[in-house]
Parts: sequence; C-alpha cells; structure tokens
Amino acid sequence: MSFNNLSLVAPLLRAISETGYTSPTPIQEHSIPAVLQKKDLLACAQTGTGKTASFAIPLLQLLHQQKQQDPRSEGQALILVPTRELALQIAENFTVYGKFLSLKHLAIFGGVSQHSQVKALQQRVDILIATPGRLLDLLHQGCLSLRDIRHLVLDEADRMLDMGFIHDVKKILAQLPSERQTLLFSATLPPEILKLSATLLKQPEKITITPSATTVDRILQSLYYTEKQHKTPLLLHLLNNDGIKTALVFARTKYGAEKIARNLVRSGIKAAAIHGNKSQSARQTSLLHFRTGHIRVLVATDIAARGIDIEEMGHVINYDLPNVPETYVHRIGRTGRAGASGIAISFCDQEEKPYLQDIQKLIRKTIPVIRDHGFEVSATDQQEPVKMQPAAGNHRKNGFNKRKGKRPAPTA
Repeated sequence: MSFNNLSLVAPLLRAISETGYTSPTPIQEHSIPAVLQKKDLLACAQTGTGKTASFAIPLLQLLHQQKQQDPRSEGQALILVPTRELALQIAENFTVYGKFLSLKHLAIFGGVSQHSQVKALQQRVDILIATPGRLLDLLHQGCLSLRDIRHLVLDEADRMLDMGFIHDVKKILAQLPSERQTLLFSATLPPEILKLSATLLKQPEKITITPSATTVDRILQSLYYTEKQHKTPLLLHLLNNDGIKTALVFARTKYGAEKIARNLVRSGIKAAAIHGNKSQSARQTSLLHFRTGHIRVLVATDIAARGIDIEEMGHVINYDLPNVPETYVHRIGRTGRAGASGIAISFCDQEEKPYLQDIQKLIRKTIPVIRDHGFEVSATDQQEPVKMQPAAGNHRKNGFNKRKGKRPAPTA
C-alpha cells in the first residue's frame, strides 16, 4: 500500500513525500479513506502508530476541497487534546502536511498568556487545536465561536477522561453544530470511552489496530521487585549502564518527579522533571534538551508525558507503577515507536503488587522478573525467576548481581 493509493490530492502527496514516508501505517491506511468519506470514526491505536497523520491528512484534504468548491466556505475543524504538549505536536504535523495548502491552523492551550492566541483568532483559522480548559475560557469571553465547526476530533480520549476533562468536553460539545463529522481516537477502549462514543458518534467506522489490552510486541518488558526506599539507588544503578542512552522515567506525582530528578542530578546524571506545575516554557525547554541529548533522563508524570513524541526512545522506566492498568500500556508505548524495538523496565514495591496484578491481567502477560539485583524485597513473591538477556548492556558488569546483604544506603 502506498499513499498514492489513498486518493489524496497532489499538494498533500508532495508534502508527505518530502517527509520521506512512502507507505501509510495500518491506522493511516484504514482511517484516511473513512475520514475522506466523511464518516464518523472510533479508532483505537497505541501511541507511536502514526495516529495524528491518520486524521490530519484527510481533514486537510476535506477543508482544501471545500475551499476549492466555495472560496467563501466557513467550514472549520476542531481538534480537542488533553495537554499543551500534544496540542503543539499536532500543530507541527499540520504544518508539515499542509505546507502546500492555503489553510491556517492554530493551537490554543493554557499555561501561557492568552493575548497572542486571542490576536491570532481574530484572523480566519481553518483548524483549531485546543485543550478543553483554555477553549472554554475563550468561549466564555466571547473570543471565538464554534458555529462553523464541521469536523471534530477527540484525540487521546482516554486521557481526557482520566484528567477529568469530560465535563468541559460536554460543555464544548453543546456549542457545536449537530451536523458534523466526529472522530474519536484513543489508545485504550475502557467502558467509559465506549459509552462516550455511543453518545457522540453516528454509525461510526470502527478501527482497532491493536487490541486495547495488548502491548507493543517489540517492547522488551522486565520487572524489579524492590522496597520503596530502594527505588532511587536501583534507578541509579540501572542508569550506570552505558547501554541506557536516554530514559523516560514515570513518577506518580509532581512532587515525586521533582524529587527523582533532584536525586539524579546530585548523582551526576543530567536530568529534568516535567509536570503540570511547570511553566510552558520550562516544559518545552526540558523537552528540547532531552531531544537534543543535553539531558539524559526526563522524569514525567502521566499527564505531562502525553504529547512526548521522540523517535528512538530506548527506555521507559516505571519508577512508580500506575494504579490504572491502561496507563501502563500508554506509558510503555513511549518506546518501541514506529516499529522500532524498545525496553520497558518497572519497579514494584509491596504496596504496588495489586497494581501489577491488574496490569498483567489487562495485557494478558506475566512480566519477566529480574532477580538477584541487590535491591530485592524481603518477602518472596510467587513468580518464577526469569533469566533475561539484558539488551541494554551487561547487568553483571554494572553491579546488578551483588551479594545479598550489601545494599547501598537508601538515598530517597
């Protein structure tokens, strides 16, 4: 299958060609024709599968064709996303794919002054990418209207529900025309998403590229049982392995992310934390430094991590296991992107064992346990030991098989 087989207009094919892509991913192959036919869509695909292009490319074509048929056409598209990072990432995609089309797009989000966003809204905008909170604020201020929206996209709908945006989303939906095309994309399909889709979508095309309970096969997963107070020294020992070039570390709370990053920096590892309390400029600076290799470790909360799209992300480390099993699937999807291999490492203390059981039930897989690493829990768990080939380097060389009873003093 080639993009040339998807009935795309020449300006789009030219832009796609300049990116170096020749073949659509499965989600793109199935979604693009459905969107071009103006069908509603319920699509489930893990992160890193090319989801953004699967709605950006056909929406650009539909809006372009509307303008060609009627230059005075007022039809617009609205893309609702959970985080500002994701809004900026999607805006970049529209810039790339729409470079040869005379369509304007704008990303609006909180955490920054609204002045420049309001000023941009005074001009004609064809595609609006927005977080629910800032969009609702500007609607209440009378800075924009949604009466011309003909295409709506809810991206990462599962995360919007997790973040409590459902009430804001419903208020926004109430201001949209009833006659519209609606596209709902989600990495997982919990019951709440299915219930929401039933109220929003009209005879939708349903596309599931990867079942919601399945993790990316190319990701090598491993588990370290440890005590809570030994997580930081275990993380430091893992990072002493030269095979871990970069790592995205997940913490459960903003405070935890800051504390982990501080401990890493004190130990000589270049690291930064991103979370909801960080300013927009600080978060973007940290992401840029991570992408360019100026820092080696990015410590993030789940909310802040949405929108991080970094190719060749070798390692994801779950410092804290999530209490929502679907979140685990999304976290480890940060690595192994676009068909590449990846490594996901998880720490589990005694209190987190119920979370682990829920995760393994969801993914229908027992995560291999790494033993004799020097930071084990005192109680014996029930899983059989697994000897795992350390793709990131030689664990023994870096001290992961120390004799028991000689653990370093806790640092966190």
